[in-house]
Amino acid sequence: MLKIGSLVLGVDDMERALAFWTEALDYVPRKEPGDRWAVLAPAGGAPGPRLALMLSGTPVQRHPRVHLDLYADDAGDQAAQVERLLALGARRADWDLYPEDPDFVVLEDPDGNRFCVIDRSRGA
Repeated sequence: MLKIGSLVLGVDDMERALAFWTEALDYVPRKEPGDRWAVLAPAGGAPGPRLALMLSGTPVQRHPRVHLDLYADDAGDQAAQVERLLALGARRADWDLYPEDPDFVVLEDPDGNRFCVIDRSRGA
């Protein structure tokens, strides 16, 4: 049986990406990060998916085919998490595909990778 081991994000600046994602997710490098590759895992050995960062020269897509969904407990937690991520260096994405009354907010990490912060209380 296959299982997902890691989700991989292409990044332009490994040091900046490591700083952002370790703080954003409370993750730590699984081993010493390299110049071109790093694998992050939940701190303290907690269960959860790994996030790998790979140095990439590929341009960011406006509507990426793959992205991360980060779950917040409710609308208040979602708002607080969005503000925390913005303070860490994320940016609000110029997203033209919001439905009416969305349960998600689209952000970009410092490298421009888009991800969503979802209000899980609304059925996610």
